[in-house]
Amino acid sequence: MSVDPSKPVLVTGASGFVGAAVARALLAKGRKVRVLMRPQSDRRNIEGIDVETRLGSLEDAASLANAVSGCGALYHVAADYRLWVRDESAMYRANVDGTRLLMLAALDHGVERIVYTSSVAVLGLPKGGGPSDETTPSIREDMIGPYKGSKFMAEEAVKTLVRERKLPAVIVNPSTPIGPRDVKPTPTGRIIVDAASGRMPAFVDTGLNLVHVDDVAAGHLLAEEKGVVGERYILGGENLSLGEILRRIALLCGRKPPTISLPIPSIWPIAIGAELWACVTGKEPMVTRDALRMARKKMFFSSAKAERLLGYRARPVDEALTDALAWFRKAGMCP
Repeated sequence: MSVDPSKPVLVTGASGFVGAAVARALLAKGRKVRVLMRPQSDRRNIEGIDVETRLGSLEDAASLANAVSGCGALYHVAADYRLWVRDESAMYRANVDGTRLLMLAALDHGVERIVYTSSVAVLGLPKGGGPSDETTPSIREDMIGPYKGSKFMAEEAVKTLVRERKLPAVIVNPSTPIGPRDVKPTPTGRIIVDAASGRMPAFVDTGLNLVHVDDVAAGHLLAEEKGVVGERYILGGENLSLGEILRRIALLCGRKPPTISLPIPSIWPIAIGAELWACVTGKEPMVTRDALRMARKKMFFSSAKAERLLGYRARPVDEALTDALAWFRKAGMCP
């Protein structure tokens, strides 16, 4: 679908990891980019790039209306992505209520095309094993923790507006992005930093689908161009066990890979202690009970639909790991 090129594209979450990659991908295509940012947002990911900034937040309906006014397209990438929070209600307000408010503002202002960034976290996991796809069923009760729960409800809100109000939205479900500009870093980015720094002597038997963040960004643009309204598309890369991920990081860093695989129940007391300490300090714990619950099943996914219908492609995961490590080193986060 073609959008009036004279109109700007609004990107939410451009100060974050995936949003920054999406904004840069749009600029590389010659698009006019507007970004919605909180006044206190970290600006490092948009320094030196040509974007128009509108101040506001997902909780402020007036600022959302101001941000989408005059835009031809909207990429809603912003989300509160943490595996532990003191106040779960704040996460639901941002991820669910904020998404609904933004979509309603986009409808009111005639935005022609919307790409909503959901997550593979909302998808079910096959009982017989193997990778999930866009049709793998899930229900709200399957969601572990407030992040998964809020993203599930947010995607449902978007689908409802597509059905009832003809919201022109395409849904993308990124897996686990890695790569440059992971400034926080994300939970997966912390795994890479800790492994590269020799702080992960052991691991649990779980698995992830890793993908380069720039490939996820390219998938967003393909979804705007070729995606079907109301459909979802997984944007993933390679399915790897955690042990294999750590082995590859060790090889890239010239370190000895960890060989100790710990049973999940043995880490449960550590997670409880870490969460109690986090309640005191306010800092996100290194390991949480929700993370251990999720680790019981390998989170493997298939991007076949996006590859077939959008022309989506992901580079080998070793290239993504190399780029992530190079950026973390330059940022002084690991040796």
